[in-house]
Amino acid sequence: MPKVQIYTPVDETGESYERMTTLGITVKDGLIAGRDTAPDPKSEVAIDADTDAMAGYVRPITAEGMARAPDLRIIANYTVGFDNVDLTAASAQGVLVTHSPTENNWAGVAEGSMAMMLTVLKKQRERDTHVKAGGWRRRELEGTYIGARDIDGYPGLTIGLIGFGRIAKRFAELLAPWRVTIIAHTLETDDPDFQRLNVRPVPLEELLRLSDVVSIHCNLTQETANLISGPELALMKESAILMNTARGGIVDLDALATAIGQGRIAGAALDVFPQEPPDFSHPIFGLGDKVLLAPHMVANNVGSGLPLAIPLVTDNILKALSGELPRHIVNPEAIPLWQRRFGGRSLL
Repeated sequence: MPKVQIYTPVDETGESYERMTTLGITVKDGLIAGRDTAPDPKSEVAIDADTDAMAGYVRPITAEGMARAPDLRIIANYTVGFDNVDLTAASAQGVLVTHSPTENNWAGVAEGSMAMMLTVLKKQRERDTHVKAGGWRRRELEGTYIGARDIDGYPGLTIGLIGFGRIAKRFAELLAPWRVTIIAHTLETDDPDFQRLNVRPVPLEELLRLSDVVSIHCNLTQETANLISGPELALMKESAILMNTARGGIVDLDALATAIGQGRIAGAALDVFPQEPPDFSHPIFGLGDKVLLAPHMVANNVGSGLPLAIPLVTDNILKALSGELPRHIVNPEAIPLWQRRFGGRSLL
């Protein structure tokens, strides 16, 4: 009997487990008793030696852990993120890693990014605090005009997107009526959506120099860890803001706090941190309204959440156990080895 190990449970109904067990699959849900608490992102997953497939999120899966399960075929994440898995080790072992880009998740991030940008640029927090304290109009409460104007030739802001996947493209769609200039940095410079969305691809250094708002929408990988640090922040305009709704490890938080504190950039909006929950004694928390901070909830909206990814994860597991390639593979370099080891070999 094939074995599926649920390393971070999401399905409180158990319906997906029943779907698998009726096909002769053994399902191990190792955290049933801990469902009411958030998973510990530092709690490494102990993988059973006879595991064929895994499902979960957040908790780290290491090379050593995967090596203990020689027949492991797939690690299916319930989230759009997958930086908890050692992709290099997974690919070397021929293990496929999939994620779950459900629209409620990735589109929610785009909407949240729009809300954060408007909150900062229009100084909504400052105005609210001022009026509730009995104040009224003051020049320092003036917001930033975002779009181009015909009356005086004001060109509007330049919005720079780091990454050009689903989230960045939806953000660009939301920005379209605002008459802004949109540029993006990505390795896929021949994407036809550049033309459709009126977005110009540029090198990272050019994006940082030109942008009034830099918004991060790439995955956290070995290549993007600390992608934005001291030298990159030094390229930005003093009036610019940095937004990160992707992964905290992409930005050097120490360098960011220093740059804002010294006035080298105007501020930041962060939904994610390198360590979560963060160290609340960090200097970033002492910068007042220069920073807008949120508890990694940009995609959390009514009607959203991880349960919507359950059917996708279950389908991917069943595909892999049937010897077929699943959807939304994030390490395609593993496919040739996977095909040699498991292709066409069904365990069901």
